[in-house]
Amino acid sequence: MEINKFVLAVITTNPKKVPSGAAVFHCEDKKEMEVIATNLEAILDGIAHMLTEEMYVIVRH
Repeated sequence: MEINKFVLAVITTNPKKVPSGAAVFHCEDKKEMEVIATNLEAILDGIAHMLTEEMYVIVRH
């Protein structure tokens, strides 16, 4: 069985807005958030999507 279309990680500068149940990476600023999102895309073989100025999600399609 293969699982598709799920959230692999959440990257944020505002941890108050992140739901539980996901791997969460807290960043100090937007630049750090962008670097972490880019690296996690490659590591997790997923795609980064910016949901807000304070949050990215890495998903697998």
